[in-house]
Parts: sequence; C-alpha cells; structure tokens
Amino acid sequence: MKPALRTRFAPSPTGYLHVGNAYSALLCQQWAETHQAEYLLRIEDIDHTRCRPHYSQAIIEDLQWLGIRWQGEPLFQSEHMHAFRQAIDRLYEQKAIYPCFCSRREIREEIIRSASAPHQHDAATAHYPGTCRKLAAHEAERRMRIAPYAWRLDSARVRELLPAPLSWLDEHGRHHAVHPEHDLIIGRKDIGVSYHLAVVVDDGQQGITHIIRGKDLQEYTGIHRILQHLLGLPAPRYHHHPLLHDTQGRRLAKRDHSAELRAMRAAGVCPQRLRHFLLQECHGRWPFQSMEEVLQTLGKPG
Repeated sequence: MKPALRTRFAPSPTGYLHVGNAYSALLCQQWAETHQAEYLLRIEDIDHTRCRPHYSQAIIEDLQWLGIRWQGEPLFQSEHMHAFRQAIDRLYEQKAIYPCFCSRREIREEIIRSASAPHQHDAATAHYPGTCRKLAAHEAERRMRIAPYAWRLDSARVRELLPAPLSWLDEHGRHHAVHPEHDLIIGRKDIGVSYHLAVVVDDGQQGITHIIRGKDLQEYTGIHRILQHLLGLPAPRYHHHPLLHDTQGRRLAKRDHSAELRAMRAAGVCPQRLRHFLLQECHGRWPFQSMEEVLQTLGKPG
C-alpha cells in the first residue's frame, strides 16, 4: 500500500550538482522526515541533447555523500518515454494540442509582422502568435508526414475543456487560479516531449502528493495543473522555496564551479557541516566566492 504522503527530488543531469541543488534536495528531505513521507529520487534525463550518463552517476554519488537518502531505486525518465507518448495521444484526442511546424526564426518574423512598429523590440519575448493553429486538419496531417513538428497547447480549446475555476494549492492551503494564456510547447521537435508534460506524467505515475521545489518553477505550476486536469491525474500540493543566491544576488547555477558538490567533495569539505550550513545558517545566501573560503568554514573537522 502506498504511503499517505510522498515527495521527490528531480534533478536534470545536464551538469554537476551545485549547492543550490543541494539546498533544494535537503529541504525536500527535511519536509519528508518531518511529515513521515516517502522521498523519491527521479533523474529527469529526457533531453538527450544536453543530458549525459556520467552526470546522472555523479548526481547519485554527490547526493549520497551529502547524506541524502531516498526510497527505492532512482527513476530515470528516459526509460519510459511510452508514457509521455500516451499522454500526447490523449491530449490530441481532446484536440487540446496541435502540431507546430514553425522554426524560431519564422515565429520571430511572424511576431514582428503582426506587431505595430513601436512594439517590434518586444518580439523576442512575445508569445507564439498561433500560426499553425490556423492550419486546416488535412494540411496539418499532410505536413506531419514530411516535416518535423512540435506539439503546442491550444489555449483557446483548453479554456473550453477546463472547469471554472481551476487552481493549484500551495503549502498553506491557498488556492491559486490558473488560466491558459498562450500556446505553450508540450512536445519538442527534437525529443518529442517537454519538461512540462514529462514532470506531470511522472508525478502522477509515482503518486507524488507534495512537490517541494524552487520559486523559479512557480510560474509553471499553472500549466502543470492544467495538464493534470486534462490527463485525469491527481493534483499534488506545491511548496516553492526561495532560491540560494551568491554574494552578487544572483541565483546559483551550473556555471558556479566552486559551488559544485563534486568539487567540494574532492577538496575535503565536510558534508555534515555543509548540510548544517545550508539548512540552519545560510538564510538563502551562499557567501563564499572561492573553494578556499568554503574550506575555511566547512572543511574537515579538526
């Protein structure tokens, strides 16, 4: 029988883990321990253009060094692409998605053509103008046989399919209303699926009840809730924690090599001290600018 509560940590193996990732993994584990929930590890490796097997192995090793423990074997997304294809088929049957043949350049040019002159500088950040949504069904099917395409959510159609109101719940039980505002990509041309669809399907299949993740992903929670409804999946509760920032106020990223767990492990950083610092002392700020500074504070005891 499945536990009442279940959460997960789901890194992508596009590089080595840094302390920002560790901070999220520790907060997730802390929540699981506090609520007696099951804690799972998922390796989100569907993007074969960027993910590498040696990064996946490094993630597992670094988390174990840090003292992160999870139940069962890690789930690798790439091993069940069939589940994502089935989800796309279901969305297509509902006419909630349509094939998009546009290149990025074509989208940019179409936005510029449809915009008035004073707003042309906004083209890079404007939403997709719905070019391929206007294709006749027979034309779309013909082009699907001969050209690569992405899948886009049909926001107008989705509004017809959603109940009113639809919302997601945060950790305090507050409701946040969601509305499909533009035709987001659900299936990429190169890998056939998007992060948004994959994470929703996996969370549903793994029975995730609570999602603890960074505030940088909060803007996507609405679309995830929409996909959960369209696919008939349960809706987890969400907690979006603050991100870890460096001394310049920038969020930590894979570019910060001195903040990589792998480099810290090799340099002799004490994992227990690092855990305590991230959970009890850092208050969302990583104050170190070099490995030497890290070792002065978090080096081996004695």
